[in-house]
Amino acid sequence: MSTAILACETLADYVALAQKKEGTDYPVFYLNRRLHENPENMKNHIVSEISKMPEEIDTVLAATGFCGGAWDKLSFDRRIVIPRVDDCVTLLLHTDDTYHPDLKKLGHFYMTEWDPDYFSPQTMFDQLCENFDPEDAKEVLDMWFANYSHLDVIDTGCFDCYERKYVAKVQSQAELIGCMLEYVPGSNRILEKLVGGRWDEQFFVAEPGRQILYGDFFAGKC
Repeated sequence: MSTAILACETLADYVALAQKKEGTDYPVFYLNRRLHENPENMKNHIVSEISKMPEEIDTVLAATGFCGGAWDKLSFDRRIVIPRVDDCVTLLLHTDDTYHPDLKKLGHFYMTEWDPDYFSPQTMFDQLCENFDPEDAKEVLDMWFANYSHLDVIDTGCFDCYERKYVAKVQSQAELIGCMLEYVPGSNRILEKLVGGRWDEQFFVAEPGRQILYGDFFAGKC
């Protein structure tokens, strides 16, 4: 019997740091973050990745959130342990052991601090420019961010997000979408607890055969 981690690519470096801190060395299987755009595609990807794991793995630690319903109504022949959060952003915004399924604020675009170019307004703009001229691409980008007022960098303490070049990049990202740059507190606490086996009310443990449901994430204490 053994344990494995199923992690969103977005959290790859955070999972590695959590394992280092907790002294674990579980094998990690990754989910393609681009599939978040379609929860049904992500659901199929989750089922496929878990089904491909070696038979001796009886516990899967899911370094993800609910992902728009990607886990809803799934069941497996292995134990699944999942943080009770809506997505990876809320996962990193936790700073204590209190259960909160969604810590995001309306009008705030959140960036993880490990790489300002990984998933950002600039990368979105660059992708738009592959199909539109720059002026039209900027118009589409402005439409996407019309209801945003802040670009927030989640400072988990895992990376140096106050280094001068980093700050210059995220300031440029904020200006691109007409938002105020802010830093908000976060931590790697939930992932550390996940790999360390400290599964309190912030986690849902689905024993083999137990169907995972929306209410397991968003219905108070579990």
